[in-house]
Amino acid sequence: MKTLGVFANCSKHHAPAVLERLRVKAGELGVELVPDRATAKLMGLPVGAAEGSALFASCEVMMVLGGDGSMLRAVRELNGHEIPLIGVNLGALGFLTSVTEGDLERALDCLIRKDYTTSDRVIVDGTVHRGGERLGSYCALNDVVVKSVRSRVVTLRMRVDGQEVGDFVCDGLIVSTPTGSTGYSLSAGGPVLMPSAQALVVSLICPHTLSTRPLVLPNESTVEVTVIERSAGAEVSVDGQVGQPLEMGDRVTVKRSKRGARFIHLPGYDYFSVLRQKLHWRGSNV
Repeated sequence: MKTLGVFANCSKHHAPAVLERLRVKAGELGVELVPDRATAKLMGLPVGAAEGSALFASCEVMMVLGGDGSMLRAVRELNGHEIPLIGVNLGALGFLTSVTEGDLERALDCLIRKDYTTSDRVIVDGTVHRGGERLGSYCALNDVVVKSVRSRVVTLRMRVDGQEVGDFVCDGLIVSTPTGSTGYSLSAGGPVLMPSAQALVVSLICPHTLSTRPLVLPNESTVEVTVIERSAGAEVSVDGQVGQPLEMGDRVTVKRSKRGARFIHLPGYDYFSVLRQKLHWRGSNV
């Protein structure tokens, strides 16, 4: 590895110290750092004109320093470039960032030796339609959510591959990837999927019924959600970070993207250990 993209959450108070450690170690190993504009400024490096996917196009690996939100933003910044990501946790939960802050130098050593494993992650594309017009397109690593605003219910009509599933009075509906199954979907009562699972999960948020359960679909399915009634406003939210307002009759389609993401894990990484540590998942006490 000769070039390492760097994408940091610069609002973390200890980010400058961690970035300095990264700069020193990369210098020892002869690795060129390619930071995004905000990170370069924090590191005191020249700020180039390139940004986003254009900046990282030539990088072999992208290191993300922050929390889960930083990983979600980094995937969006890559915009389909098949560059593997390694996450260093500077936040609290750090479910997607599998490297601890203390293992930063070890991570660089492992990258140089190619001593690591990878996991491929599904990305979904969410598209907003109004009549025959396409209003917006988004990519999501975690989920696409259609929901009400101001704590009022909304009625959503769901179709899967053109077949009507039903109308649901609820606070919202989540279409989740396997990676996102441990996020918003889990809080809404959805199942935990292994990241390698070939499936999507549809979970309703506070449905006004006793019979609705999460729905697991093949990941080649296309889910269509239409706003057919609302007490207040409605919106589509993508990975909890971007989105737009919705009006009556607007349709949101969600399907697997042709793009994907690849995460790097250091030796010893264990997904079930992450579940136990981060989500306090436990077996029976005996």
